[in-house]
Amino acid sequence: MSLIAEDRVDLAATFASLTAEAAELRSRVTELRQELADLGERMNVVSTALNRHSACR
Repeated sequence: MSLIAEDRVDLAATFASLTAEAAELRSRVTELRQELADLGERMNVVSTALNRHSACR
Protein backbone atom coordinates (compact mmCIF):
# COMPACT_ATOMS: atom_id res chain seq x y z
CA MET A 1 0.00 0.00 0.00
CA SER A 2 1.34 3.42 -0.88
CA LEU A 3 1.81 6.18 1.68
CA ILE A 4 -1.07 8.12 0.17
CA ALA A 5 -3.38 5.12 0.47
CA GLU A 6 -2.25 4.52 4.06
CA ASP A 7 -2.87 8.17 4.91
CA ARG A 8 -6.39 7.90 3.48
CA VAL A 9 -7.06 4.77 5.54
CA ASP A 10 -5.71 6.48 8.67
CA LEU A 11 -7.80 9.57 7.93
CA ALA A 12 -10.94 7.49 7.40
CA ALA A 13 -10.33 5.58 10.64
CA THR A 14 -9.75 8.81 12.53
CA PHE A 15 -12.91 10.31 11.08
CA ALA A 16 -14.96 7.25 12.02
CA SER A 17 -13.54 7.26 15.53
CA LEU A 18 -14.23 10.95 16.05
CA THR A 19 -17.74 10.59 14.66
CA ALA A 20 -18.48 7.79 17.11
CA GLU A 21 -17.04 9.79 19.99
CA ALA A 22 -19.11 12.83 19.03
CA ALA A 23 -22.27 10.70 19.05
CA GLU A 24 -21.42 9.39 22.52
CA LEU A 25 -20.76 12.91 23.78
CA ARG A 26 -24.04 14.18 22.34
CA SER A 27 -25.85 11.37 24.11
CA ARG A 28 -24.12 12.15 27.40
CA VAL A 29 -24.97 15.86 27.09
CA THR A 30 -28.62 14.93 26.61
CA GLU A 31 -28.49 12.73 29.72
CA LEU A 32 -26.85 15.48 31.77
CA ARG A 33 -29.42 18.05 30.64
CA GLN A 34 -32.21 15.73 31.75
CA GLU A 35 -30.51 15.15 35.10
CA LEU A 36 -30.19 18.91 35.59
CA ALA A 37 -33.86 19.40 34.74
CA ASP A 38 -34.81 16.67 37.23
CA LEU A 39 -32.61 18.25 39.88
CA GLY A 40 -34.22 21.63 39.25
CA GLU A 41 -37.66 20.11 39.74
CA ARG A 42 -36.61 18.45 43.01
CA MET A 43 -35.12 21.74 44.23
CA ASN A 44 -38.41 23.50 43.50
CA VAL A 45 -40.35 20.85 45.43
CA VAL A 46 -38.04 21.17 48.43
CA SER A 47 -38.13 24.96 48.27
CA THR A 48 -41.92 24.96 48.16
CA ALA A 49 -42.09 22.56 51.09
CA LEU A 50 -39.68 24.69 53.13
CA ASN A 51 -41.64 27.86 52.35
CA ARG A 52 -44.87 26.20 53.43
CA HIS A 53 -43.25 24.93 56.61
CA SER A 54 -41.92 28.42 57.40
CA ALA A 55 -45.36 29.98 56.79
CA CYS A 56 -46.96 27.57 59.27
CA ARG A 57 -44.79 28.79 62.14
